[in-house]
Amino acid sequence: MSESAPASRPYPLGVTPLAGGVGNVAVYSETADSVSVEVFDESGSTTTLLSDRFGHVFHGIVPGLVVGARYGLRVDGPWDPANGLRHNVHKLLLDPYAKAIAGQVDWNESVFSHHHDEPLERNDDDSADAMPRCVVVDTEFDWEGDRAPLIPLSETIVYEVHVKGFTARLDGVPESIRGTYAGMAEPAAIEHLTRLGVTSVELLPIHQFVQDSHLLEAGRRNYWGYNSIGFLAPHNEYSSSSDDGAQVREFKSMVKALHAAGIEVILDVVYNHTAEGNHLGPTLSLKGIDNGSHYRLVPEDQSKYYDTTGTGNSLNVGHPAALALIMDSLRYWVTECHVDGFRFDLASTLTRQDSGLDVHSAFLDMVHQDPTLAPVKLIAEPWDTQGYQVGGFPARWSEWNGKYRDDTRDFWRGEEGSLPALAQRITGSPDVYENDGRPVLASVNFVTAHDGFTLADLNAYDSKRNEENGENSQDGESDNRSWGCGADGETDDVGILEVRKRQQRNHLATLLLSAGVPMILGGDELGRTQGGNNNAYCQDNEISWYDWDSADQELIDFTAGMIGLRNAHPALRPIWFRHDSSSSSTDTVDFYRADGEILNAEDWDDTTSKSILVLLRAEKDDSDFAWIVNASPSGVQFELPDGEWSLEVSSDPEQVHNTGGPSTVAREHSFTLLSSPSK
Repeated sequence: MSESAPASRPYPLGVTPLAGGVGNVAVYSETADSVSVEVFDESGSTTTLLSDRFGHVFHGIVPGLVVGARYGLRVDGPWDPANGLRHNVHKLLLDPYAKAIAGQVDWNESVFSHHHDEPLERNDDDSADAMPRCVVVDTEFDWEGDRAPLIPLSETIVYEVHVKGFTARLDGVPESIRGTYAGMAEPAAIEHLTRLGVTSVELLPIHQFVQDSHLLEAGRRNYWGYNSIGFLAPHNEYSSSSDDGAQVREFKSMVKALHAAGIEVILDVVYNHTAEGNHLGPTLSLKGIDNGSHYRLVPEDQSKYYDTTGTGNSLNVGHPAALALIMDSLRYWVTECHVDGFRFDLASTLTRQDSGLDVHSAFLDMVHQDPTLAPVKLIAEPWDTQGYQVGGFPARWSEWNGKYRDDTRDFWRGEEGSLPALAQRITGSPDVYENDGRPVLASVNFVTAHDGFTLADLNAYDSKRNEENGENSQDGESDNRSWGCGADGETDDVGILEVRKRQQRNHLATLLLSAGVPMILGGDELGRTQGGNNNAYCQDNEISWYDWDSADQELIDFTAGMIGLRNAHPALRPIWFRHDSSSSSTDTVDFYRADGEILNAEDWDDTTSKSILVLLRAEKDDSDFAWIVNASPSGVQFELPDGEWSLEVSSDPEQVHNTGGPSTVAREHSFTLLSSPSK
C-alpha cells in the first residue's frame, strides 16, 4: 500500500468501503493464524492478507472493495476437530457481516471441510467455484422522511406472511415482480392488508438462507427459509432485479411502502442456528472462521455440536463473538432497514448459556439494555427441542402462546373438559402471565401458524397429508387437535360444508375477541388450503402460494369486520387482565350458563359442558358484549343478561332471525356476539 493509504481499523466488523477504491475489512477469530480476503471480478480474483490484528480481530485495507464488488474470506489455522478447530484455507467463506450475498451454494464435496467417509480428515478441495459471493453494498438510501408506525401492542394485529407466497399468484402485481420484496410493496398487495385492517406483517425468514442439498436433489426447495447463513443480508432470491446488492435497496423500499400505509414490518429471525449443520455439515462461514466461539460444542467431544434446535447446531450465545453478531444484526435491521420488531425462532435456545434456560442470560440482558431495540417489538417462540418456556420470558417480551392455540382448538373440536382452559385463554391467559405482573399483551394469540394446518385444512382434515414432502408423511406434527369434518378434505355434503365455514369463523372470531395480541396466519382469511399438508416447508409451489383466484371473499369481509369491531371497542382489547380499574375485586368479565346463572365452582368442574356466555363489560364509554360460544353438536338456548341486546356478528347466518328477545338460540358449532349500551 502507498504511504497515503488509510490505516485499517478493527471496527466495525465486515467491509467498510473507503475512498480510493479500497475497503476496510475486519474479521473476528480467536483461533485463526491468518485471514485473507479474496476479491472476484471478470478476470479472476486477487487475495489480500489482513496484516493487522487487534485482540482477536484481524483487519486490513483491501483494494477493489468498492460498491458492487464480490468477495469471500480465507481463514488459515489448525485443523483439529476433536478440539473444536475446523480451519481450512481451501474453503471460501462468507463474511458473517456481509450485507448482501450473490448466488447459492453449488452442492458438491468441496464445500465440506472433511471427507464424507472420514469426518476427521481434512478435505483440501477448493470450494470457491461452489460458493456464493459476498457483495459490498451502498448503504445510502432515500427514506423520504419514513417514520415507524409505532403501533401500540394493545392495537396490534399481526399477519404472518411469506414474502414470495403472498404475491406469487396475485394478478394485481406485475408478473415480473411477483414473489419479491417489490411485489409486496405493490399497491395491490398493500391494499389487501389495509382492507383487512392488520397493523403488522410478520415476515417468514428473509435473512439469507441456504437451499438444502437433499431438497434440491428431490426436486424441492427450502420454502420457509429457517436455514440462515447471513444475519445481515436480505435473501437474494426475493429480489426482482438482481442479487448484486439490489436486494438491499428493494427490501428498504418495501419497508418504506408498508410504513407509508401505516403497517409495521416484523422479521422472523433465526439466530438459534445456522445452515452449517452438525459435524457432518458444510463449511460455509462461521465453522471455518472460529468454530468454538460461534457454536456450542459438546465438552467431552468437541468434534460434535450441542444441539437444542433439531438442525445440527446451536449458536454459542454465551460467547461475546456470537452474541455481538446477533446484536449487531438486530441493530442493523432497525437502524439501517427501519424494521419494527422481531419474532425469535426457538428463542429458548438463545437463553441457554450452559444447558438450562436462563432469564438472566447475556442475550436477554443485552437486549434489555440496548437503546436501539427499546422501541421495537420483541416476540419469542418460547420453546426449543429441550424446553417449553411459555410464560418464562421477561416482562419486556411478548410470546407465541402455544397454550392458546392448543386450548382453543380443543374447545372448538368439542373436547370434553376444555371449557375452563378456554376461559383462561380468551381473558389473556392470567394463569400464565398475571402472577408475574405481565400484562395480557405478553400473549401473542394464534390458532394456526406457518408450521401446521392452515385454518381451512384444520377444519377439513382429520390427519395430515404430507406425502408430497417425500418423507412418507412422517414429518410434521400429528395435529391431533384438528377438527376435520370429512377426513379427505372434500365433500359435496352441504351440511358439512356449512359447519366447516362456521368453524373457520369460530376460530377467527375467538382469536380477535380474546385479550392479548392476535396473530393471523396469512391466507386463513382467504380460506387458503394446502391440501392437508401441515408441513409445507419444502413446497415452493402452488401448495404454499396464495390462491387468489379461489379466495373466499365473504371470509375476507368477515375477518376485516371482526378486526374493525375489535379496533372500535376497547372492551374487546383490554391492556391488562379484566379487573375494573376502580375496584380490584370487580371483574369486567363474567361467565354465564345457558339458564342465565353465573357459573359456580361445580359448573367449572363439569367436563361435559361445551357452551358458555361470556359477558364483557365496558370499563369506559363503550358497549357491553355478550359473547356466546357453543361447541356442542346441538343448539343451546341462552337466557341473556339484563340489557338491550342487538346482534353484532355470528358464525351462524340464521342468527339474525333469532335475536331481539330475552333469550337466543346458539346453533351447534357456532358463536354469536351481541352488544348493549353500557350503563
